[in-house]
Amino acid sequence: MIRLEKRPQPSRAWTVATPLLAVALTMVAGGLMFALLGKDPVVAIRTIFWDPLFNEQFASYSRPQLLVKAGPLILIATGLSLGFRAGIWNIGAEGQYIMGALAGAGVALALYPLDAWFLFPLMVLAGALGGWAWAMIPAILKTRFRTNEILVSLLLVYVAEQVLASMALGLMKNPEGGGFPGSRNLQHYPAAANTELIAGTGMHWGVAAAFIAVIAAYVLLTRHILGFRIRLAGQSPRAARFAGVNPNALVVICLGLSGALAGLAGMFEVAGPAGRINIGFNQGYGFTAIIVAFLGRLHPVGILLAGLLMALTYIGGELAQFMLGIPSAAIQAFQGMLLFFLLGVDVLSHYRIRLSRRRIA
Repeated sequence: MIRLEKRPQPSRAWTVATPLLAVALTMVAGGLMFALLGKDPVVAIRTIFWDPLFNEQFASYSRPQLLVKAGPLILIATGLSLGFRAGIWNIGAEGQYIMGALAGAGVALALYPLDAWFLFPLMVLAGALGGWAWAMIPAILKTRFRTNEILVSLLLVYVAEQVLASMALGLMKNPEGGGFPGSRNLQHYPAAANTELIAGTGMHWGVAAAFIAVIAAYVLLTRHILGFRIRLAGQSPRAARFAGVNPNALVVICLGLSGALAGLAGMFEVAGPAGRINIGFNQGYGFTAIIVAFLGRLHPVGILLAGLLMALTYIGGELAQFMLGIPSAAIQAFQGMLLFFLLGVDVLSHYRIRLSRRRIA
């Protein structure tokens, strides 16, 4: 008979090993799924994980795209991890990402065709404030009316998507676009464009901001009193209250930080790789970042590595769709398996598996 025995303390070894085990199990389960679809599982896994980096036919394009895709994932996941560590569950980063993009693009389009050095910093500020303001809705409702931040933040994603569609079809629609939905292309607006800092690398200001956020989060969690309070609130809410931690203030701070970083990710995306506001602007980065946060064990360095890995599945998945004809839904299921297996094997960090003989009466 198999039973689970709770460990006195979480196992550090299993805490490190579970993400690696989750990736391995994802490859096995994903390979079986690809085989059921009639594809060679070995070729499919190689196409997703190996070819984008080491196949010279594709690597010249794929390697820069690794940073382009990883930047918003790392930036959003870093913000989410702060709240998750404190037991504050912001599931609406996708909506905050959208609102940050709308706020940043709105500043650029409102001042078009201004050619001034301060326009891009103004867009950065607007993007952060847009994401922050959207995150304040679940924060205020939770602190004032004790609502569930999971439901409120999640439902606000669908509201943000409707606002996005409205802007793309209305207020932000390009007057010179021949009636097609979507804003002006900010990549053609030099003062507002988020161009590459180093040509051919994919490194733009959004990627730089992601690396800065990782460093700042690490310092915050290990060297600052706020980081101590965040960790304490997540590990023992009762002890946190005795230590003088204000739970309402923590909700506002964590949701505000995660919303601001998600908004920044949206602003950098619309001013750079995406280029314009349109109905299909959001790519699901806000939801995928939840997987990245947990795959990285809610640790800034782990999130950096997990973001790069998840970005690789994005690029490799697109390549597998093009080269092997694998459906996009199968690639999304493959990415979702990472979180599924991570949560499943994470049980081993807190419990031991025991085998015992059933007693016969």
